[in-house]
Amino acid sequence: MAIKKTMSKAEKKQAYDRKLCKFLEEYSRVLIAKVDNVGSTQLAAVRRGIRGDSEMLMGKNTLIRRCIKVHAEATGNDKIKAIVPLLQGNVGLIFTKADLKEVREEVAKYKVGAPARVGLVAPIDVVVPPGNTGLDPSQTSFFQVLNIPTKINKGTVEIIAPVDLIRKGDKVGSSEAALLAKLGIRPFSYGLVITNVCDDGSVFSPEVLDLTDEDLIEKFASGVSMVASLSLAVSYPTMAAAPHMFLNGYKNVLAVAVETDYSFPHADQIKEYLKDPSKFAAAAPAAAAPSGGAAAAPEEEKEESDGESDGEGMGFSLFDD
Repeated sequence: MAIKKTMSKAEKKQAYDRKLCKFLEEYSRVLIAKVDNVGSTQLAAVRRGIRGDSEMLMGKNTLIRRCIKVHAEATGNDKIKAIVPLLQGNVGLIFTKADLKEVREEVAKYKVGAPARVGLVAPIDVVVPPGNTGLDPSQTSFFQVLNIPTKINKGTVEIIAPVDLIRKGDKVGSSEAALLAKLGIRPFSYGLVITNVCDDGSVFSPEVLDLTDEDLIEKFASGVSMVASLSLAVSYPTMAAAPHMFLNGYKNVLAVAVETDYSFPHADQIKEYLKDPSKFAAAAPAAAAPSGGAAAAPEEEKEESDGESDGEGMGFSLFDD
């Protein structure tokens, strides 16, 4: 029978260091996940779900910080140091080569319902719905302590109206926890929550992963508009403001030409319109004439078709005797 060799603490730390350094060399993308109230079974399910293109690593923050700093100094890769400030609280690291958004969505699938334990800070509002509780009338006093309106219906306690039992951010009291346990309500669900993303040394919020191409185009257009406005205000030429500057310059030259004897081909046409506005009025219908002619042709065809139909309606035919 083989005897399993147990590793000492120093050997375990060395093995952990080698594993972490291997991940740092193979992966350039890291998701930092908060793992509060997440059990080992749930973590194992997440590992199975992301297996293939991703690896999850848990450990003490102090040990991870030391390993990262030592590895960065040994390899000269300072980009990985961006992870160090993010190691706050109960967190884990997910190393991945897959699409970051897809990995986050996969991780979010593994949420497990949990009861409300005493002293726990509620992550959401808890509302007890109305309806039959299935409890016997001797439990009525328990509901009265919590100011929950009830009535006796067919030998059981029934809640009359919805009750806001716990507010988000409040601590769960013993009475609230006992009531939810009696009713069999598991109001909270816990899972890994992605708090930060590190992509090749660049750290950003996971909300960035929700941006679409349309959002990026809109943001870029807004930025270009602001650059153009600022450039025009301070009279500093930029690519964004250049079309507006040329157009404003042309308007100024045209205004000078109209007020003075200086002229150029485009200004001559404007001056003619200013001298005789009827020319402009005549030019407008001329431009609309092609479309008007096109509309007239179908009108004539319609009249001809009406004439033909009238002839058919009289009952005459070329082959009548």
